[in-house]
Amino acid sequence: MPISNDVIHRLRLALQAVGHPAAGQPLVPLPDKGLAHDHVRLQGTGWLARIPKQSQLGLTAQDNLDYQRACFERAAASGHTPTLYGVLPPSTHLPRGALLVQAIEGRPARLPHDLSALASALAALHALPLPEAAARAPLLNAADPLLALVQEIDAQAVHLAAAGLPAVVLAAIQRERQRLQTCVSATDRPARCLIAFDAHPGNFIVQSDGCAVLVDLEKCRYAHPGLDLAHATLYTSTTWDVDTHAVLTVDEALGFHKAWADAVGPLAATALPWHGVLRRAMWLWSITWCAKWRALSSASTHASADGEDWSSERSEAALVDHVRNRVDHYLSAEVVDAVLHGFNRFERGLGA
Repeated sequence: MPISNDVIHRLRLALQAVGHPAAGQPLVPLPDKGLAHDHVRLQGTGWLARIPKQSQLGLTAQDNLDYQRACFERAAASGHTPTLYGVLPPSTHLPRGALLVQAIEGRPARLPHDLSALASALAALHALPLPEAAARAPLLNAADPLLALVQEIDAQAVHLAAAGLPAVVLAAIQRERQRLQTCVSATDRPARCLIAFDAHPGNFIVQSDGCAVLVDLEKCRYAHPGLDLAHATLYTSTTWDVDTHAVLTVDEALGFHKAWADAVGPLAATALPWHGVLRRAMWLWSITWCAKWRALSSASTHASADGEDWSSERSEAALVDHVRNRVDHYLSAEVVDAVLHGFNRFERGLGA
């Protein structure tokens, strides 16, 4: 369903309840483009309300807001993310609350033209000083981020059987999972830093000066930067959003990684040997998420304001149709085969 007048009304009541000066401003909904949030512009303020539809990390409503708040606050020093202005707590008006953030003006990323801008934005995020371990909460900070990612993939892979995949696709996914498990068994790891973990091109806005701003920060964690680099350039990412749709060549993906390395500094050296591994790992996470969405999206929406809720009832029909089209495409045997061959060419390019 589209963002309804009811959502606008409830946002206004929530603003009034805290005495917010924007409560009397026109509230203008943005097109429904994501499965996790509704977005409403607070006209005349330069602010945007991010109203959660669910928590993709399975958190309670309050913990979800606290987590997202930390994402925006930690990433702010990069200069490539929106400013966080405030938080509306969970209430009878907005059961999952909302974040009030800077409304970034600009255009969608154009690939491959804007790849260097995206690389610079991610480099600025990844180069931020790493906080002491005790100061990293509430953001995810696993003792072994790669092992934790494998566990996330395993949890999503539970839905592979219900997703109705061709046998050849199931076999390919299983081979990649076994390959990743072998890599996890190795003792060395790349350095960790703050990453977005949702750096697909549709989550960037390019401003008039060419600066790229990463506007969706709800999944930040302390992990390996190669995951973001993969998510920015994988086929499953660059063809996800209709506004940024592009099919990158292997050389363009390699050029993006080089632009990031030139911008990020010392972090690049430890990251380089892992780009191929993390590219495959990020694809596995994405493809098992596709299976999970296919298995869960037909369920009715949850009554609780807590946790995940992938029900298609929470989003506009056009968005659900688009996601279904993309999921079906990415889970097809032809596309899986093409992506896997692309990994081989990418890894040869890294070696060169």
